[in-house]
Amino acid sequence: MIYSKIRPYLQKAYRCDFKALCSADMYPLTPRRGTDSSFIMHTILGRDFTNFAVSVSARSGIPKINREELAEYRMKVPGEAEQRAIGQTLDDADALIATLERLIAKKQAIKQGMMQQLLTGRTRLPGFAGKWTPVRLRDVGSTYGGLIGKGKNDFGTGSAVFVTFMEVMAGVRLVGNRLARVNVGTAERQNRVLRGDVLFNGSSETPEEVALAAVVDFDTSPQTYLNSFCFGYRLKDREHIDPTYLAYFFRSSQGRDIVSVLAQGATRYNIAKTKLMQVAPVLPPIDEQRAIVNVLRDSEIEVDALDLRLQKARAIKTGMMQQLLTGRVRLPVETVS
Repeated sequence: MIYSKIRPYLQKAYRCDFKALCSADMYPLTPRRGTDSSFIMHTILGRDFTNFAVSVSARSGIPKINREELAEYRMKVPGEAEQRAIGQTLDDADALIATLERLIAKKQAIKQGMMQQLLTGRTRLPGFAGKWTPVRLRDVGSTYGGLIGKGKNDFGTGSAVFVTFMEVMAGVRLVGNRLARVNVGTAERQNRVLRGDVLFNGSSETPEEVALAAVVDFDTSPQTYLNSFCFGYRLKDREHIDPTYLAYFFRSSQGRDIVSVLAQGATRYNIAKTKLMQVAPVLPPIDEQRAIVNVLRDSEIEVDALDLRLQKARAIKTGMMQQLLTGRVRLPVETVS
């Protein structure tokens, strides 16, 4: 196996099943006879060893652990049979995690393909044959800005909340999980965020990530506002555009192509609200928009359920490592007579 000696807090280790050379930034480790390689591998990736490695690596400019420091680590080692049992158990946990990761990636790719087909009209849902027509955004809605006049001391306190930049960037639907506190006086004039608003980030490091849309999909309080790095778009009515459909559109490849042309900048890219409001996406009738939203939302729910399973699997494995690699919990093994 090989272990990266630089920045040990990153927990970079790999068990090789082939012969190869490694760079000088890594240590090749060969378990002695009677030592299970899986057990050693999981020990190296465990919390106790990582805490030790981090503690001894902080003495240099670039955090790294040298051979002498590595040799100082002491760990509890059971018999070879129990080592194999522990190693196999944790390998099985890794296999489950890897399976879930692959399944999530597959489902996400399928969803992206569905978006590409459904949001462009290349594939129509059964029962829909209406004509798609362009709708200019400024004709059916208006924009508003985020918080203004706020200083450092206003954030993290107060009874008001605001939608953070990271939540806007995170996904199509905002459910209010990442709201942060802000102090807003009763006499201040700030723009409220309402359910059904579509929020956009106004700048990014790349033109492809400007104006990623997210729809507010929760009931906001009277004191819910928007961070100053984003802006909101509110429909006058919902007879022509479903706000969730619009958010999906601007996260699709077609929407990204439109926005990236409008982005301006060099090291950081920005988009003017006035230019975005000139965009006229070609849209299906409202009933078909809502049907497409339901199909894509079902796909998201499936991915979210798998992601929850993945989080649980990772948490369970972390707990197993802490118990099994310290001897707090012992696995039953057959004794060879």
